[in-house]
Amino acid sequence: MTKRKIACPICKKPAEENWLPFCSKRCADADLGHWLSDDYAIPGEPVSPAPEDPSAED
Repeated sequence: MTKRKIACPICKKPAEENWLPFCSKRCADADLGHWLSDDYAIPGEPVSPAPEDPSAED
């Protein structure tokens, strides 16, 4: 059975087994940073804003 080569989604170098699907910790951390800064989003139904609490203004 042949292993399929995949490319790192960040830099496109061959992925390393220890960091799949990335090639290194640096690229894995870069991807995490994209998620944490809302660069990526999973599509879904729009959410309406929560109603404001009138008693919170006092």
